[in-house]
Amino acid sequence: MNAMTYKGYSGRVDYDDDDEIFFGRIAGIRDGVSFHSETVAGLKAAFHEAVDDYVETCAKIGKSPQKPYSGNLMLRVDPSVHSKVALAAEVAGKSLNQWGEEVLREAADKQIA
Repeated sequence: MNAMTYKGYSGRVDYDDDDEIFFGRIAGIRDGVSFHSETVAGLKAAFHEAVDDYVETCAKIGKSPQKPYSGNLMLRVDPSVHSKVALAAEVAGKSLNQWGEEVLREAADKQIA
């Protein structure tokens, strides 16, 4: 799996070897918006078109387009994990939010790469 971004939206991309086609959907929103192409360049253009069409269609029907993620994250973990995370942040000289954002960003970058 790979991802692409455009105008704040991300696209989740896969490849179907049987049909020899790239396909994807806008990630992080509940509305189902998909796109596809046989080439990487075409896929990028199809993704941009899908995002633009989504925003334009929402405007036409008077609906606010869903925005991908607000930046607020509610996370429930075992109390022992919470304790370790708080300690790790303190030892690093960072707030829990700063430490968590750094660790989550590194893990996400590694997963997406």
